[in-house]
Amino acid sequence: MKGEGAIVFVIAFIVFLAVTFAYPELPLGSTISGAMGINSDVQWSGFAVKTLLTAIFNGVIYGVIIWLIFTFARRSMKPKTQSSS
Repeated sequence: MKGEGAIVFVIAFIVFLAVTFAYPELPLGSTISGAMGINSDVQWSGFAVKTLLTAIFNGVIYGVIIWLIFTFARRSMKPKTQSSS
């Protein structure tokens, strides 16, 4: 079925987005937003901009990693067809 990979990515994105709001120092996203030099005092709609960016970075990065693992695992499980010559 087509689109399963997209569903896996969206679920992973949402999970890591929520986890990052609970634990803002989750690696990769916090490292990237720290390297960008974003001031942690800046607020937008009641959230720290650094936390928002960290959550988005973590959602995208970990979502892509989980999507790749899902894709490669799915391909390795498919039965190989033999061509008759």
